[in-house]
Amino acid sequence: MEVYLLPALSDNYFFLLHDSKDNIAAVVDPAEAEPLLRRLAELGAELVAIFNTHHHSDHIGGNRELIQRFPNVRVYGGAEDRGRIPGQQVFLQEGDKVTFSNRTGEVFFVPGHTRAHIAYYFPPKGDRKTGGDTYETITGGDTCSTGELFCGDTLFAGGCGRLFEGTPTQMVNSLSKLRALPDNTRVWCAHEYTLKNLQFALTVDSSNPDLQARYREIETARRRGEATVPSWLGVEKHTNPFLRWDQPSLQAAVKANDPIQTFARLRGMKDQF
Repeated sequence: MEVYLLPALSDNYFFLLHDSKDNIAAVVDPAEAEPLLRRLAELGAELVAIFNTHHHSDHIGGNRELIQRFPNVRVYGGAEDRGRIPGQQVFLQEGDKVTFSNRTGEVFFVPGHTRAHIAYYFPPKGDRKTGGDTYETITGGDTCSTGELFCGDTLFAGGCGRLFEGTPTQMVNSLSKLRALPDNTRVWCAHEYTLKNLQFALTVDSSNPDLQARYREIETARRRGEATVPSWLGVEKHTNPFLRWDQPSLQAAVKANDPIQTFARLRGMKDQF
């Protein structure tokens, strides 16, 4: 399963999944149809699945045109988004599975940005879940060394989504699920917000050397016009304040006493940044 990043609108990304063996494709959160149609034509691939994370227009904007062009395409989304995603046929809940190519993805229910948001996680082919939030590596056989997380607007590189329909408690619980995934997980988030996110992060976590180094790298990348997505979950755990609400230094920085209060104050500060 190859993943292609497709820029759209002003600062969106969405993602084409390609099975080169069977020459079929899936798409995650098609903001618009045209960039995807161009790439499908280049690949000569047939679109068979649309995986939506939530109902916002910059994530579903291409659905209708794609359904017209590919009438057999299957449209997936969260069960709580019923009636809000064009063409939705599959209504997913926490723990459900989706399959594309030779990979099986796990569905996470991650409300906060919206009340119905879901994420799709395709673990490395050499990993298996052993219970709870623990994964172990299986050696031998056909393996793929990285996991792929398609998290919409829940987790960003260096940040997280605004709370439009959810609460701080919901978002902390949602981000906790994603934070528990292995470090070797690529984070395919839906916007090019990284530089601004890290600028904010430095205001509350300025003594973090990993964050300082990451900011310099991202600043250079953006000057070159390079995308900063995907990120790595291991990097996010060390540099993203919205995954570090339980760190005493961050709690002190925002004058909070517990993770939920810390997150809520961070999110409020970022909203005004």
